[in-house]
Amino acid sequence: MSWATAAKEKLMAGETVTIRPRGHSMTGKVNDGDKVTLIPVSGIALQVGDIVLVRVAGNDYLHLIKAISEERFLIGNNRGGLNGWTQRTNIFGMAVNIED
Repeated sequence: MSWATAAKEKLMAGETVTIRPRGHSMTGKVNDGDKVTLIPVSGIALQVGDIVLVRVAGNDYLHLIKAISEERFLIGNNRGGLNGWTQRTNIFGMAVNIED
C-alpha cells in the first residue's frame, strides 16, 4: 500500500491526515519531506492555487490546482509541469498546514 492509498482511505472516511511527501516538483510550496496536514474536501469550495491530494490519469499527486472549468480541475506542480484534467471525485484532500 502506498502512502497515498492510506491517506486517501482516511480522507474518504472524513479523517484529517498528515503526510511527509518526497520529491522536488512542489519545491517552494512543499519541500521534500515537509509535514503536510490534509483535510477532506467534501463541502469545501476548491480554488486555483490550492494544494490537493489528487489522482490524475492513474497516478496520485500532491500538486496544485492550476485551473478550474466547471467541475474539471487542471492539476500541475510548482515547476510549471501539468498532469492533466481530472474530476472533483478524484480530489481527496486539501493541504491546510505545511511545516519543515
